[in-house]
Amino acid sequence: MTQKSGDFEADLLEQLPRLRRFCFSLTGTQHDADDLLQGTVEKLLMKPPPPGADLTKWMYRVCKNFWIDEIRSRKVRSASPLEESGADAPTGGEADALTRLTFAEVNAAMDGLPLEQRVVLSLVAVEGRTYKEAADILELPVGTVMSRLSRARASMAAQFEKSEVLH
Repeated sequence: MTQKSGDFEADLLEQLPRLRRFCFSLTGTQHDADDLLQGTVEKLLMKPPPPGADLTKWMYRVCKNFWIDEIRSRKVRSASPLEESGADAPTGGEADALTRLTFAEVNAAMDGLPLEQRVVLSLVAVEGRTYKEAADILELPVGTVMSRLSRARASMAAQFEKSEVLH
């Protein structure tokens, strides 16, 4: 039993850099990402994945659910609804706009996405997961992942096109 626990902890340590990137892509700030990572790791250590479960999928799912709980509690504490930007927009010039972006602009644009879209975008675009892997992690159909990713990309492209016009 001790060896099995040690294996889990070693595997978890190996996955921490990826989990940290995922936390940052969800939260948008280093401080919140560190808090989310710490809370996620605590939860994982208190309740490891069930036998035979994929650690990566389990870890991302715990992290996502922990972040959703945090957003809900912040919403209750602040008594102001989360802003959601889900407008569909044409993606003309998307490639050109994306090549001129700074990290801060991308981060701000991701913050403007609804959580469902931000999570999918983080898994696929930031973590390099396949649609199937993201669907497995989020327990969603692949079509839903593809749809959310498409809306997220379109929304971000629209935000960047808007900022190009303002500059």
